[in-house]
Amino acid sequence: MMSESIRAVDRALDILLCFSHQTPQLTMTQIAERVGMNKSTVHRLLGTLERRRFVQRNPTTGAYQLGIRLLQMAYLTLSHNDIRRHAGPFMRRLCEQHRETITLSTLDDTDVVFLDVIESPQRVKLAASTGQRMPAFSTAAGKAILAFLPDVTVERILDRGMPQFTPHTICNKEELLHNLASIREQGFSMSIQEYEDGINAVAAPVLNEESFPIAAVTVAGPGYRLTKEKMLEIGPSVRDTSRQIAQEVTLASEPDSITEA
Repeated sequence: MMSESIRAVDRALDILLCFSHQTPQLTMTQIAERVGMNKSTVHRLLGTLERRRFVQRNPTTGAYQLGIRLLQMAYLTLSHNDIRRHAGPFMRRLCEQHRETITLSTLDDTDVVFLDVIESPQRVKLAASTGQRMPAFSTAAGKAILAFLPDVTVERILDRGMPQFTPHTICNKEELLHNLASIREQGFSMSIQEYEDGINAVAAPVLNEESFPIAAVTVAGPGYRLTKEKMLEIGPSVRDTSRQIAQEVTLASEPDSITEA
């Protein structure tokens, strides 16, 4: 049987998980409805979370949002993330080579999340930030990862919904599965205004030793500059960069020597 202290922790985590990119601010009533708790319990837990800076309350609207403590913890996690650390030099080189925004992403549920971003030096560029989320099925990074996942996993993700974001979004499951098969063959993916009008991207997966996609590297920018022809041209270099990152991560995970006590 769950103890009272463990139940309190579980409930507090349920509250934190209510917030998302789509709902960054919620009132106490909305939180209570989402987690299925009475308002007095939610009020007490929010008070504790606010004191510890895991949430903060907007003094004007009274709504709550995630606090600075979570941001600090997220940064600590990301700064020690092996793949992010090893990918950095390769991403910077890719940015210097193509002069477009470079992102490193991983899959979280049905979204891709940016682990790192190297912004383009050009005045007109894709604006992106670490921690930003985008739907996997309609982005180059997401499709690069989906293409190398087990079929049953891909089906489960796509069955969660494929909303249309632009006139170019692939909303038909069979069409997208055909697209993923092509991505597996060429080793990189392209998104031509599928998630945002005027933005194109080309991406390649970072595969571990079991050929499982642990991340994706993306070159993204305005469509007038990053045309389909241009993406086909630079796709192999993005693919090669992802493979180099994978090799670096694999080598770093191997112990240099075994020390006996």
